[in-house]
Amino acid sequence: MSPEFQEQFALLPAYLAGHLLLTILALTIGILVSVPLGILASRSPRISRIVLGAAGMIQTIPSIALLALMVPLLGGTIGFLPALIALSLYSILPIIRNTVVGLQSIDPRYHEAALAVGMTHRQKLRLVELPLAFPVVIAGIRTSAVWVVGTATLSTPVGAQSLGNYIFAGLQTRNVTAVLFGCVFAAGLAIILDQILGSIERSAKKRDKRGLTIASTLFVAVFALGLLPAITDSLQSEELAGASNSAGVVQSSNDKVSALPLAGKKITVGSKGFTEQYILSSFLKRYLESKGADVSVIQNMGTTILFDALRNDSVHIYVEYTGTIWSSIMKRGDFPARRPMQIEIENRLLRDFNVLSAGGLGFENAYALAIPRTQSQSLGIYSIDDLAKHAPKLIFAGDPEFFSRAEWRAVRDAYQLKPSALKTMDSTFMYGAARDQQVDVISAYTTDGRLDAYGLVILQDPRQAFPPYDALILLSPAAQNIPNLTVTLRALINRIDQSAMRNANRLVDLEGDSPDAAAQTLERPLIDIIQ
Repeated sequence: MSPEFQEQFALLPAYLAGHLLLTILALTIGILVSVPLGILASRSPRISRIVLGAAGMIQTIPSIALLALMVPLLGGTIGFLPALIALSLYSILPIIRNTVVGLQSIDPRYHEAALAVGMTHRQKLRLVELPLAFPVVIAGIRTSAVWVVGTATLSTPVGAQSLGNYIFAGLQTRNVTAVLFGCVFAAGLAIILDQILGSIERSAKKRDKRGLTIASTLFVAVFALGLLPAITDSLQSEELAGASNSAGVVQSSNDKVSALPLAGKKITVGSKGFTEQYILSSFLKRYLESKGADVSVIQNMGTTILFDALRNDSVHIYVEYTGTIWSSIMKRGDFPARRPMQIEIENRLLRDFNVLSAGGLGFENAYALAIPRTQSQSLGIYSIDDLAKHAPKLIFAGDPEFFSRAEWRAVRDAYQLKPSALKTMDSTFMYGAARDQQVDVISAYTTDGRLDAYGLVILQDPRQAFPPYDALILLSPAAQNIPNLTVTLRALINRIDQSAMRNANRLVDLEGDSPDAAAQTLERPLIDIIQ
């Protein structure tokens, strides 16, 4: 087996367990909510319209939007809970609809017979209606299960672990193997659940008690398999807590490890969903682990979700850029000089959000506009001023955030840019689209290794409409109280330069290295503080 496959298989147990737990619990909650609502709706056309209308309205919300919406509604909470609630809501419609259809399609003669033998309405429901409607209800649960398995892959941007981690990271780092792992195992899980539920449905139709028992047992086994990781983690946490309480401090069998400044400290590092952030989160993880910390990483989050997670201590540390903080978090449209901006950002973060900046890493990853070198030379476009003259004939492309950000509005207005069209696409495909002349201008990142490799040039910004984007290490309120953490991180200040970061990005995006391998190249100038 190739090293690439070995690396992906090593991640499978955690990703599959997270995906299975989300799916099974969301489906169970959906059943517990939907079947009673379906029974109630089947009794009244008015209630049926209200219930089905509400469930249908939820279904019309794009799944990624529903998942993202859960984070602010839960006060910035990320991870398992917002994903579970969103997936549970998404599971409801097919189960309610099939429950209503199943109960309303029962032959009236069965109702009359039940009443004739003196059954109460509750007995009639339990002994006659539900058994007869059961195959139709199960068909709805089958549909819901497939939907939930597929939608669960989108829970990665809200910090929940799932098979979507393969897909999001694989797309950003151009790792086809990772994407295939996510797709294949998600499809396999959907097929397995569908087949088990299909067996229950067929057994119910045939009144096959033995088949129904076997299929139901399999479903319970899958449910238990999904719960097992959560139970194991809970027991391990209790054991660690007990050991800590009994000893007073976290002890290590290795005196050298226990003497490290962050020995036994649990720290969560966050990252956004692009190559540089994967590398930096891996770099921080490796560095903090070298100081004795127990580090976990949550990746693929958007700017506002990640910052909210930091404020609420769901994440302890991540790297953010000054221009992004200024425009997306502080909602400022003016762009002062680099040093005044950084001072105001650091003061505002601490005063308004209780978020501490440990300082800058030493490089800037700025937004910029870039075009193919051949086009730059043929049209004489070397600055954004030059670009403005040709913009009405050109197609601009940006990452999913760019055209909604204050930076784009500032640049557009400063240079009076009027492109013929705006296209939004993932940054993974944006550089290739410019290289292949499918688009004319892109919103590039200045530390991206693909600029040189794809023959793209950054246009000069003579009016300085783009703000600075210095990389800052941010600490959550709880992280500021972890002994030695702030001092340990400040040892990294100004230790990574622009060329080192661009080279690390190039190794992942063009050479196919893993983010962890690229992060090791950033460690070489830091050997004095890592050892």
